[in-house]
This record gives sequence, C-alpha cells and structure tokens, in this order.
Amino acid sequence: MPIHLVPWHRVEWWPTLAVLAVCTITDLRSRKILNVVVVPFMLLGVAVEAWLHGWSGVGQSLEGVAVGGGLFFLLALMRAMGMGDVKLCAAIGAWVGPGQMFVALIFIGVVGGLIALGWALLGGFLGELFSGAGNLVFGAKERGMRPPEDLVLSNPLKKKIPYAPAIAIGTLLSFFSQ
Repeated sequence: MPIHLVPWHRVEWWPTLAVLAVCTITDLRSRKILNVVVVPFMLLGVAVEAWLHGWSGVGQSLEGVAVGGGLFFLLALMRAMGMGDVKLCAAIGAWVGPGQMFVALIFIGVVGGLIALGWALLGGFLGELFSGAGNLVFGAKERGMRPPEDLVLSNPLKKKIPYAPAIAIGTLLSFFSQ
C-alpha cells in the first residue's frame, strides 16, 4: 500500500482536521464531543459528496456513516463508549466513505489501545485494566452483550479516557495510508 505524504490535497482533509482538533480539545477538557460541531460536519460531508459525485457520492457518504457509527454504536449499547464518539466516527465516515473509514477504525482501535495502556501504566492501574478487559472478554458467555456493571461508563468509580484523541490520530493515519 503506497504512502502519500500529502493528504491535504483531498477536499475532506481540512474540514476533518479542523473538527478532529475541536473535538479532541473539548473531549480532553470536558469529556464531551459537542453535537453543535459533529452534526453539521456530518450533514456537510453528505452534501459535499452529493455535490462532487451526485447520488453515488450520497451513497458512499451514507455507507461511511454506517461503517463509522456502526461499531461504536454497538460499543455504546454495551455502555463502553459514549454517544459523542459514535457521532464523531459517523460524521468522519460521511466525509471519507466506507473504505477509508474501515481503515481508520483499525487505526483508532490500535491507537486507543496504546493510549489506554500508557494511561493505565502511568496511572498505576495496569492490573485493574487487564482484569477488567479479561472480565469483559471472558465473562461474555455468562452475561451476553451486557457488560459487567462495574465496567460501564456510568460507573463513577471507574477510570475513563477521552477517546477523541484516539479517533483523531487513527483517522489522520488513515489519510496517509490511502
């Protein structure tokens, strides 16, 4: 897969970069990804694709929304991911389409895992992280899709990381891999 060192020639680069910067800052500061930023970005992505490529662009954009929001929506249903993260990934998908969004999701997962490991290591709760992850994965047979009550975002005693930085880094890496 060739690496292009100049993704800024693509129309979706600059708006995506701007929204990722804003969402990363707000997520780090307040643990919120704002609808007032993400929803217009998503609608504009569909509109730009329609303008550039007609109905096929609309289809590609909506497929990108489905790919971007789909996986994170399942995680949100399990109460392991916030809806702001879901909407941000769906909005990115509207701009980049399903193929690049799939690549971005892979990068996002890897980057998110590395950030979580580093955060747990620096915070002194690496054992708790591995214990919780093991319980989440290996306890699924007994629980089904429901996560353990102590491992959900709504639990005030659990450590949570803002995920917009991982989404930003993973998405930007996907531009360089195209």
